[in-house]
Amino acid sequence: MTAVSIPAGKVKERISSIAPEPGNNAVARRKLPVGKAQGLVSLLVFVAAWWAVTAAKLVNPLYLPSPGAVWNAFVRANTCNPIAAGSTRIVCGVQQYFLWQHLLMSLERIGVGLALSIVVGVVLGFVLSGVRWLNRLIMPYINFVRALPPLGYIGLLIVWFGIGDTTKIWLLFLAAFPPIVLATIDGLKSVNRDRINSALSLGANRAQLVALVMFPSALPSVLNGIRLAVGFAWTTVVAAELNNGIPGIGALAYLSGTEMNTPLTIACILVIGVAALVLDGIIQLVIRVLTPWVGKE
Repeated sequence: MTAVSIPAGKVKERISSIAPEPGNNAVARRKLPVGKAQGLVSLLVFVAAWWAVTAAKLVNPLYLPSPGAVWNAFVRANTCNPIAAGSTRIVCGVQQYFLWQHLLMSLERIGVGLALSIVVGVVLGFVLSGVRWLNRLIMPYINFVRALPPLGYIGLLIVWFGIGDTTKIWLLFLAAFPPIVLATIDGLKSVNRDRINSALSLGANRAQLVALVMFPSALPSVLNGIRLAVGFAWTTVVAAELNNGIPGIGALAYLSGTEMNTPLTIACILVIGVAALVLDGIIQLVIRVLTPWVGKE
């Protein structure tokens, strides 16, 4: 056989197309701080534009208060202050609670509703995935509940359970439950049949097959369903706390709006948004930790 001579330049080009040069990795690593810096600059530009519009009095402060007014409302909602200038009466927080206490109460309600939806949703997803006739009977109802907006059945829940926390937890459960069921079913449908057959040929029983093959294979889909469910529950918290929701960040945002306390309303909206981003970041971290094999298969 005759050896084929390839120019050195072509060899380097082919190798670099398969494995990038070390210098390129360094460039990729340097791009991450640049992205974060761009996000920070974007935020600063937004706040500066907001401040400029309010400082120029282009909009009535009732509709758009300044960033300083929103910050002052946030600080007052987390501290104790005189009820009025010159008064000796001290009031702590808003509606007899600090803002962080309102936030924690909302998170507690979401946590209870979400925990129930995870347990029921995953178990029901496994059952419906394995029993087809039951799937055909129950899935229309799950899709019906998924399509309903929370305000559509909050009145009925109040009739059934009153205006206490039971109604709020039920509402959050119903908002988070359907996506977890659907994600579990989709995850089980995508399990590789070769893995199941290999486990059965090695003598695995039904419990071992579910625990060691099917559940780990469906876990990425289940976790993504939980991530969606958290988003649905968080957006439902305001509706859940419309009636007797104090303490609660959603109820505080609603009540401050009805009282024309726009700075506090915007402060509550910002707190809700930041808390949602933090929750989503935590869930993404948990997904990466629990399913490190995703994207590497």
